[in-house]
Formats: sequence, structure tokens, C-alpha cells
Amino acid sequence: MSSAERLSYRLIVPRLRIALVLVVSVIASRTTWAQTPGADLQGTQLAAATQHLQQGRAEQTIRECKAVLALDPRSAPAHMLLGLAYVALRSADRISDAKAELQQALDLDPDLAWARFYLARLYLDQGLPEKAQEQLERGLKQSPGFPSFLSLLGEVRRKLGDPAASVELNGKALGADSPITPVHYFLALAYLDLKQEQAAMAEFEKAVHSPYVTPEMYNALASLYIRRQQFARAEDLCRKAIAMDPSQPDAYLSLARVYNARHASEKALEVLRAALPEGKDFSASEYYEQLQEDIAVERGVAYTARKMYSRAIEEYTRALDLDPRRAAIHRRLAELYLQEGDPARAALHAKEADKLEKAQN
Repeated sequence: MSSAERLSYRLIVPRLRIALVLVVSVIASRTTWAQTPGADLQGTQLAAATQHLQQGRAEQTIRECKAVLALDPRSAPAHMLLGLAYVALRSADRISDAKAELQQALDLDPDLAWARFYLARLYLDQGLPEKAQEQLERGLKQSPGFPSFLSLLGEVRRKLGDPAASVELNGKALGADSPITPVHYFLALAYLDLKQEQAAMAEFEKAVHSPYVTPEMYNALASLYIRRQQFARAEDLCRKAIAMDPSQPDAYLSLARVYNARHASEKALEVLRAALPEGKDFSASEYYEQLQEDIAVERGVAYTARKMYSRAIEEYTRALDLDPRRAAIHRRLAELYLQEGDPARAALHAKEADKLEKAQN
């Protein structure tokens, strides 16, 4: 897995912060076409639904949209808004509903660019970059040079293994001077894949100073500061990410890494409990599997620092159950088993670490 993949948010539910203001303007322009009293009522309801969505009231948006669709099942803006409201619920269970509504909106009106954009975004977040690329390329045929489409297509191409194409496409989006697209963030991820860390850091810095900053942008830059042992700056960024969205676990994980690096293991264990709270359900996905693995590793670091070696062994073993190919974890287990007076198991893990390290070189 590339460093950029570890830094990017691979959540099934994308945020609605970016580009929502343009969604609103598109809907408003389309609803002003209506002249009949019934159509005026529909326009009023859609405007109310849009306002609810802007203010984070997804359930109210859903009610307004369903009221419109009960009278006019062929209202493309209502289907689009309903799809975005399902996305805003931040529930994996509603993703299929969101996709269906966005697709219905496009079937009724193929020119609804933002419906196509968010459908592509859903495909990308679900690990279907080819389908995302198809939607974005179709959108660019309809609206050549549309910055948001160029930028997201760049990220799709990066996910498909072509970071240089992402740099080119996001450069074009940046040239269009569109402040509502996460161009700098996607550029940073592409530079990371190209192993140009300094360029990546410069783009992340621009991203976090944007009015459209998101928690993943803060967390991505924090990860680079951790790598450079600039822990105070990293901690500040982690706290900003958590303040913006306390429900997302990545910033807690990064903050735990900061605490472990500063030998504050008790604080590290405390924030790791907040990353994946007990009793909370999480979707079965590659993202959460990776997250559980990384959390187990950080717990292992914290327990080792506290000389709780048996607990550390449990956590590192849990991490290897999720991914047995991590040579560094085998190496740590070898050291811990020696510490615990079990040279046989230590030798097994040391041998496995040697084999994996040789294969990687």
C-alpha cells in the first residue's frame, strides 16, 4: 500500500463540504424555469430541501424531496437532492439508495453535472475507480474543462496507478482557478506516490488553508509532520481534524502516534479508545480493516513502553492476523518474546521478519 493510500480517506461516505454551494445554484436555476402555481410550490419545496442540506439536516431534506417526488416523480433535481441527502446521512446502509437516486436524476436529466460528480465520487469511495472514470469522462464531454471533474478524474487516475496523470489533470483544474475543488489535496497525494515529499507537503499546506478544508487534509499533513518528527505541529493539526469531525478515527490514530513518539503512552491509549469506540458498528471494508491493524500496532507500542509485554504481544499478534506481511511487527514480536523468556517463538518471528525483509529488497 502506498504512503498516499495510507494518508487518504478511503471512507464509503464522502463529505459534502466541497461544491455544495454550486449544487445549490444549479438547482435554483432549474427551479426558476417553472411558471405554474404547482411548479412554484415544487420550487419552494426544493429550495427548502436545499437549505436543509446546506445546514446538515439530511432527514428534513429527505422529507421535502419525497414530498416533491410524490407529486412529480420525474423531478430530476429532487432525485439529485435526495441522493445527496442519503450521502449526508453518513451511513453505509444508504449508499445504494444514494447511487440509485443520483442515477435516476441523470436518467431524467443527463446535464445534471453535480449528480454525475457525486455518483463518480461514490464509485471511487467504494473502490470502483473504473466506473468513476466512466462518469467523469462523460461529464467532461458535456462540460469540457470543468475543474471539479478534472480534479476528481486526476484522483481516479492516481488510484488506477498513474500519479503523473493526476498531476497533469489537477494542474489543469488549478489553472481554471476554481477554489471549490480539492486540487491541492489531490496534487499532494499524487506527489506522495511519485515520492516527491517536499512538493506534497507544499500542496497539503495550501489545502489546509483553504476555506473548504476537510479533516482528511489536516490528518494527511499531520502524518507528514509526524514522519519529520515535528510533533507539536502534527498535534495541532490532529486536534483541528478532531474538532471539525469527532466521529472520524484517522485523526485519533495520528494523535496516538504523536503521543507514542513523545513517550506519553497513557495518552496514546486514551485517544485510541476514541478512534474505534466499543459497541459502535463499523462497515466491513478495507479501510476499517487497515484502521484496526494500525490501531493494534499503536497499542502495541504503548503497551511496550509501559512494560506490559503480554498486552503488547496480544496487540501485535492481532495486527499480524490482519496482515501477516509486516516484517517490522514480526521483528517487534521477536524482541518481546525474548523479553518474556520465550526464545523459540522469538526465533520464529525473527526468521519470518528476515524472509519478508529479503523479499522486499
